[in-house]
Amino acid sequence: MKDDVCKEKMGLVEKLGVHLENREQLAPVAARILSYIILTGKKGATFEDMVSILCASKSTISTHLNHLQDLNKIQYFTKTGDRKKYFVIKKDIIIQHIDKMVDHWKEERKIHEEIKDYKEAINNNKIENEEDKFDLVFHEDYIKYIDGASSSIEELRTKIIDNKFDL
Repeated sequence: MKDDVCKEKMGLVEKLGVHLENREQLAPVAARILSYIILTGKKGATFEDMVSILCASKSTISTHLNHLQDLNKIQYFTKTGDRKKYFVIKKDIIIQHIDKMVDHWKEERKIHEEIKDYKEAINNNKIENEEDKFDLVFHEDYIKYIDGASSSIEELRTKIIDNKFDL
């Protein structure tokens, strides 16, 4: 059973790693380190575990851990009587990602609103034949979708800030 969980975790480390490489523009090893830390959770991932499990040299792991800390994506804590550092993700990176998403959606919403307004004005003032008029339903539905998605993600953001989740 433990081996199955380990295989599943490492499969997810690889899958999430590829995703983070592209989305966050990270080096492959840095993306795998971040993935491993995310999937290890609040107990934290140690340097020694990452060297062993990710099959990378100490200097490679160290370099990428420092880089991820410089990017404010991870932080570490220590335990009394233990000399190890335990690495965890920073909640701030999730908040930053949400903020980027919402900003992107706001831009898209604004553009769709302007397009819809333009088409509506053309429909009302320039086109007399009903068959030639622009269909505005797509833009209305897309704006509604963006509003709903934005509301949901803002709710999640609030819960993260209010420490409703153990990440």
